[in-house]
Order: sequence, then C-alpha cells, then structure tokens
Amino acid sequence: MDGKISNPHSKAKSNLQMHDQNLQQSAVDIMAQALFANEDFVNFAIPTQFAPPLICRYTPGMKYGLHPDAALMGIGNVSIRSDLSCTLFLNDPNSYGGGALRIALGTEELRFKGPVGSAIIYPSHTLHEVEEVTKGERLVAITFIQSQVPDSFQRELLYELNEVAALEGNTMSGENFTRLQAVRFNLKRMWTRS
Repeated sequence: MDGKISNPHSKAKSNLQMHDQNLQQSAVDIMAQALFANEDFVNFAIPTQFAPPLICRYTPGMKYGLHPDAALMGIGNVSIRSDLSCTLFLNDPNSYGGGALRIALGTEELRFKGPVGSAIIYPSHTLHEVEEVTKGERLVAITFIQSQVPDSFQRELLYELNEVAALEGNTMSGENFTRLQAVRFNLKRMWTRS
C-alpha cells in the first residue's frame, strides 16, 4: 500500500509498505530474534522495546526526502520513544540503482546500501533520506528503538566502556577491572530510564 498510510501528512515520503497483519507479525518475530541475538546491537542500543518493523519497497522514481524520525511512535494504545532508527536491508544492493540511505551528520554525509541481512542503526533525531531509486527495486525493513539510555552521547560512552572492558579486561589487574566495571555499572544505573 501507499507508504503515506503511516505518515499521511508527509510531503517527503514516496514508497510502498506492507500492511498484512499476519506477515507483519512474522516480520516482527524474525527481526526481533535477529536483533536481540546480535551482541553488538544489544550493547550499542541498550534496547527496551521497538516498534513493529515496516517492510518498505521503493521502485523507480520513489524516495523519502530529508527528515528526522518522529519522537514518539504509536503501537496500538501505547507509544514508544524513538531514540534509534534501524534500516535492515532485504535485497542485493546491486539489484537497484540509487536508493542509498543518506544520513547527514553536521557537514558530513554518509551513504549506505548494505548487503542482504545487514542493518544500519542511527539516532532517530538525525536528518536522513532515501535517495531516489533509479532502477530495480529497493526492499528494506525499518524499525524504531526505545533505549534504556535515551541520550545518544551517554549511550555511546557506555558502548565504548564495554568495548574497552571486552578488549582489555583480560590484561588488566583484577582490581582495575573491578573498578572499570563499577564505573560502567554506576553510569548505566545513573543514566537508565525504564
């Protein structure tokens, strides 16, 4: 169906979305299992919940103009805060022209066309767009994640501390490793929201 069904007032959105409830639940289950099985995703996102994924298709001429994602996403009768956005690539990037996910970070621009099954996770507040598809068909699943640590700077610091602990933990003295763990746990305790 027309992708504007999920954002009817958007002037930037031109795509198609799947709206079959049975297939939607299957997609939720598959994507949730894949994301939560990925240790890097869990350590980086520190997820508490995520929106059911939207399966999106872009054909030639379709795009999604520059935008940030909405702060709150409705799921039935509840809302989740969208701290992170996730695009999961579902088809071969060589099978379509254009269609890159472009993320604007200050004066820098990053473009992504990932291999099948890969995902890119980025702060929902960043300006991003899907560039116009020029040939073929772009297929992706997108979701929005509420993190236990909503502040992206704090979340990145925790991720870096986790990486240091994982990479250097075996070479540190037991006392210093315990102190590092205390810093990690206390920062997480201070910054986590339920």
